[in-house]
Amino acid sequence: MIQDLWYKNAIIYCLDVETFMDSNGDGVGDFEGLRRRLDYLSGLGVTCLWLSPFYASPNRDNGYDVRDYYAVDPRLGDLGDFVEFAHAARNHGMRVIADLVVNHTSNEHPWFREARQNERSKYRDYYIWSREKPKDADKGMVFPGQQTTIWSWDDAAQAYYHHRFWEHQPDLNIGNPEVQREILKIMGYWLELGVSGFRVDAVPFMIDDKNPAFSEQEGWQFLTTLRDFLSWRRGDAVLLAEANVTMQEAPKFFDDGQRMQLVFNFFANQHLFLSLVDEKAEPLAAALQKAPELGDLAQWAQFLRNHDELDLGRLSERERQRVFAALGPDKDMQLYDRGLRRRLAPMLGGDIERLELAYSLMLSLPGTPVFWYGEEIGMGENLALEDRHSVRTAMQWTSGPSAGFSRSSQLVRPPVNTGPFSPEHVNVADQRRAPDSLLSRVERLIRKRKECPEIGWGEARVLNPHNPHVLALHYSWKDGALVILHNFARTPQTAKIDLKDEGAEVLCDVFTGEPQRGTRPLEIELPPSGFRWLRVGEGDRALREHHGQQALARSGKTS
Repeated sequence: MIQDLWYKNAIIYCLDVETFMDSNGDGVGDFEGLRRRLDYLSGLGVTCLWLSPFYASPNRDNGYDVRDYYAVDPRLGDLGDFVEFAHAARNHGMRVIADLVVNHTSNEHPWFREARQNERSKYRDYYIWSREKPKDADKGMVFPGQQTTIWSWDDAAQAYYHHRFWEHQPDLNIGNPEVQREILKIMGYWLELGVSGFRVDAVPFMIDDKNPAFSEQEGWQFLTTLRDFLSWRRGDAVLLAEANVTMQEAPKFFDDGQRMQLVFNFFANQHLFLSLVDEKAEPLAAALQKAPELGDLAQWAQFLRNHDELDLGRLSERERQRVFAALGPDKDMQLYDRGLRRRLAPMLGGDIERLELAYSLMLSLPGTPVFWYGEEIGMGENLALEDRHSVRTAMQWTSGPSAGFSRSSQLVRPPVNTGPFSPEHVNVADQRRAPDSLLSRVERLIRKRKECPEIGWGEARVLNPHNPHVLALHYSWKDGALVILHNFARTPQTAKIDLKDEGAEVLCDVFTGEPQRGTRPLEIELPPSGFRWLRVGEGDRALREHHGQQALARSGKTS
């Protein structure tokens, strides 16, 4: 089967429907509100929307506790509203991927309710039970400090049930063929309603050995089954895996693109923040060099922030403490002893040059960039909200009441209402009118990223810039090549790049069109927190045009 590789050069934007735009004034975002904002997303350059869970749910975990996989949370609309939204997104040239949350359900799901009441029901085996509390019940908790066990007692069932996450989210027994068929039905249902794939939640926990009758190899085979089903039902659909794993483990999740086409690069993400804090390129460069070679169908998903905490668990304790000290020194900013519950802009002190550097990095790292809503305008977090809700606040559209998100003053999750990141200072309307705003800069970066297919399609390698503050990447694809430089330091730096193997003495700046010429190796100046995207192979032509324009100017003529 021929695979459509649209995701190689996609711009993915993640949002939570309930916090994006409210159309009916109840203080909760909905699909109609999202539909009305598609023009904005299209103008930004988004080509794919990833929706956080929008299923019927008690909403004790931001929708990740699903009560009904075949229904829309009534606060957000109904299935008709979803279909209208999906149709409109398609007309705007945007695909939609949904969150597939099948490691666990809500304890209010009908399957679990019957399972706990009737031991002879087929749904009993949809979950994992034990008459005795396992000895390792306090090991492997996802939320240390807030979670005390992964096995909880149920009075009705007279047994312990397994839950890797919260007590109200019992784990499904993925080893049960009936459960596997249910998962495929869920996927098939939403594929028929127009989605182009799924972001698969908590993938590593779907294949662990919590069920002795389900081997690890069977777990990997199930991931292959998911991909086979997806590809047969819709040839252009993708699976994007949430898998915070080591570089050694990652190839199994990809399987040369035969399992997951996309996997989030948590390892690079954490070392990117270490590089920003240390003002040194080495942590990120080393992380990129440790990445395994991927097959033609496989791709990393690169990101800066998402709906969870900024997880720093892959860093050493000393490295993590350095990041904490620089980006979130207060205990209230930290979470689970491993991460930060902050958004990017306040972590970087609102410094627009540092923010632009970070977005240039995300958009030019090997893989597909994934934005978290509101990051493009530099939204801040509301630390008055508990847990990870701090970064899941209402989108800030205007400086007016309720940030232009709703006519109601009672919002599902209000933004911070004072200080430099309040809607008065950070909103879409004001930044759209300002050519040098963060939003305008991000739009330009996205436009150039889409004009540089080498990044998504090409072969990437880390170059030696002969400067510890500079990250140098080289991309080549077909007849095109790029050199991309980022200066992590807050002082000017010089990078020395030797491209003698390509016979290139002149590079062309992707943003300005100006040629860069010099002796080998090329010496390229970078301003503080600056970056350059340079095209190889068009430099000679650009240089001739540049000299021609200068000659015309000297002669008083115009072209």
